[in-house]
Amino acid sequence: MSATVAILDQPALVLNRHWVPIHLTTARHALMLVYQRVARAVHPADLSLHQFQTWADLRVPDDTPCVRTVSQRIAVPEVVVLERYGRIPNRTVPFNRKNLFARDEYCCQYCGSRLETRDLTIDHVVPRVQGGISSWENCVLACITCNRRKAHRTPDGAGMRLKRSPHRPRWTPRHLFTGMPRRASWERIIGDAYWNVRLEP
Repeated sequence: MSATVAILDQPALVLNRHWVPIHLTTARHALMLVYQRVARAVHPADLSLHQFQTWADLRVPDDTPCVRTVSQRIAVPEVVVLERYGRIPNRTVPFNRKNLFARDEYCCQYCGSRLETRDLTIDHVVPRVQGGISSWENCVLACITCNRRKAHRTPDGAGMRLKRSPHRPRWTPRHLFTGMPRRASWERIIGDAYWNVRLEP
């Protein structure tokens, strides 16, 4: 893979026209959106907006990822703002192990102990042997001790109480960045509020 192809495959943040994060794409696609006048590139230093020609005319520091033409170097945008699209897509948080641990904040939902991943299990509130399914509303984190105590019973049947009822988390733009490195150009726009938000109902 050439260096240019690798650069163009880097992630770029897409904002709607109200500057709300809605999507991640590749730098290649982001540059194409700017070229087609569907979006404007955001300069990371001052957050100024640029159409393709003014973006291409910018001086590119030596350490900035760029694509080269015969006569110039063009920085690959890390953030673009769509010209017209203002909606926020209706999204849901995928039900998976990683997101379940984030929702329950690495705490046993029976005794409240905060533990390492290896010391927590996923418990079905209504056990699978009783028809319980794997879903946001039926799964919680439980420490090994509580899980053994509950066994194949419901919390009521085991004489146990949940600290809080399991729920489907509300999607926020933070979910776009799960597993992504934090980029300085994104930080100025989204800030810690998106990175540190809890998975609330």
